[in-house]
Amino acid sequence: MNYILFDGPARNQLLPFTYTRPVADIRVGILTIREKWEKHLQTTTTTVTEDYLSEKWPMVELETNVMINSSFCPTEALVEKIKDLKENQAIFKDEEVIAFFTKEGQEDIDLSTFEAIEFEDETITIEHTWDIFSKNAEAITQDFKLITQDRTSQPIPKSNNIIGAEHIFIEEGAKLEFTTLNANTGPIYIGKNAEIMEGSVVRGPLALCDNATLKLATKIYGATTVGPHSKVGGEVNNSVLFGYSNKGHDGFLGNSVLGEWCNLGADTNNSNLKNNYAEVRLWDYETEGFAKTGLQFCGLMMGDHSKCGINTMFNTGTVVGVNANIFGSGFPRNFVPSYSWGGSGGFTTYLTKKAFEVCKVVMSRRALEFTDIDQSILEHVFEETKKFRRD
Repeated sequence: MNYILFDGPARNQLLPFTYTRPVADIRVGILTIREKWEKHLQTTTTTVTEDYLSEKWPMVELETNVMINSSFCPTEALVEKIKDLKENQAIFKDEEVIAFFTKEGQEDIDLSTFEAIEFEDETITIEHTWDIFSKNAEAITQDFKLITQDRTSQPIPKSNNIIGAEHIFIEEGAKLEFTTLNANTGPIYIGKNAEIMEGSVVRGPLALCDNATLKLATKIYGATTVGPHSKVGGEVNNSVLFGYSNKGHDGFLGNSVLGEWCNLGADTNNSNLKNNYAEVRLWDYETEGFAKTGLQFCGLMMGDHSKCGINTMFNTGTVVGVNANIFGSGFPRNFVPSYSWGGSGGFTTYLTKKAFEVCKVVMSRRALEFTDIDQSILEHVFEETKKFRRD
């Protein structure tokens, strides 16, 4: 069977992260949503997404296909139902479609004519940006079980202070000495060639992905994910870094999500709780206003390739778009549009020519190429987000 992941109605609620990737390529837990499905289904998947993203993430349609809503994370029970799907059948959770069976060339699909199969079990759904950190503990726990089942961890070096060793898994090439790891509060996964430097203190759940680093004396509170090739220092609580992003110095990051290729300058801090303990509102790209989250704790949402200078202060519930460059004293406003350059004193447009020069340098440092396709995607984002910039 051919499996295709589609963005679904949550795509606009997951901006700015879905400006530069399909919903399926959001990381929550240890793995991206796509990686979870591919491990469960034991096959590769392709994608139905926005037209401007489709060259990088194309769809491959075969004679028979199952379309899967990427907002839903897999479970064994859900995967079993999906594998059993037949022609003109669809799986629903309440009113939302999870998956349906199609044939090649089938157009104008009317799901109301399909046999509806209700999925009653619980599953992790990623429908808002804040779901990425608020559901991260459950996602890490599920991924930990999926990845480590019937496998043996590398030995834990004796210099480390360990609590709950049975809930710690270390991949080949990982390095850790003179750290304190408490996995009684949640599993700790240390990926291939990852490193936890001396003096670091970790309370699980933690996903330290392949080639990621916790720098000297880092303090990590669960549930936190440090994506591949990312570097983290200072204090981090319940946050997700997708990959290739750095928070390398002292400062606090809490209840936050950083996309790829982000960099936080030394002593950057974000607030994750309002002084009056009120519900946090976040910028909603669809309504073009601030929307309730239902959360008391909510920090920073930062899109791909955005960066901030030293001593930057982010207010509770700040949304930063793609390729923003923030610097200077004071709090910048709590919605910073894509391609903004400046800080609390105001912003000008960060021109694509300058922004792309930085992209090329940053990616080349990791031996990766900033391709014409990457540039085309970011050019589209620049045009799509013009309406949010004031100059």
